[in-house]
Amino acid sequence: MSFFRAYSTLGCPEASLEEALALAATYGLQGIELRSLEGTVDLPALLTRRYGTPEAFAARVAAQPVRVVGLNTSLKLCGSDDAAWSDVEAYLPWAEALGGVRLRVFDGGSKGDEAELAEMAARFKAWRTRRAARGWKSDLMIETHDSLCRAETIQALAARVESLPILWDTHHTWKRGGEDPVVTWRAIRPLVVHLHVKDSISAPSARHPFTYVLPGAGEFPMAPLRAALVADRCDRPVSLEWERLWHPYLDPVGRALEVAAGGWW
Repeated sequence: MSFFRAYSTLGCPEASLEEALALAATYGLQGIELRSLEGTVDLPALLTRRYGTPEAFAARVAAQPVRVVGLNTSLKLCGSDDAAWSDVEAYLPWAEALGGVRLRVFDGGSKGDEAELAEMAARFKAWRTRRAARGWKSDLMIETHDSLCRAETIQALAARVESLPILWDTHHTWKRGGEDPVVTWRAIRPLVVHLHVKDSISAPSARHPFTYVLPGAGEFPMAPLRAALVADRCDRPVSLEWERLWHPYLDPVGRALEVAAGGWW
């Protein structure tokens, strides 16, 4: 096995927690990141209904050989308000019960200019102050989704925030930022705590100027990226983000994991 592999439950939005964990085990993955379960992205409400307490949830996860490596929120650092942060904090008891896992937030913004970077830095520093005051083990990871689509911009935010934790969406910096993933990896490697991988072709779909396809059937340069990750002994989760919740034209995630296991990653 070359590195720690996982997948996002965006790929099986109707699945239960147990089904999602079992799917990961079937394909030899070590982890999953939770974004949707049983048709909802409101995970705190769903987990409360299903398990009652964070401790009962954690016990159910512990019974499986697969780790939960992230709880994915919808918050954007740039443009968020206090109410949005309250929603994020609803995830914390569940993350803490797992021993402290990362909560995904988006970068937000659109330009990555001085004003947006300053807002993101201020929001993250305020989070870090609250985290230290309350003794939370769980931390954030900032996905390169909107304004942080180039290594230069990611580095500019890192210059404002010590130990910036980045969830690197390799497809976004490649397709939106126009960067070679190996070049991006070498530029931001110390910041990366988690990676998303996926594949696409340059043909419009309903929501994007590209179309997601099965791993290896598209244009994403996974082979050189995989070689770089292996050479650098990457021990961070590399997660297939199969966005079937947002793009129902996609095959079931099990098919994508089966194909990916054939040598794509």
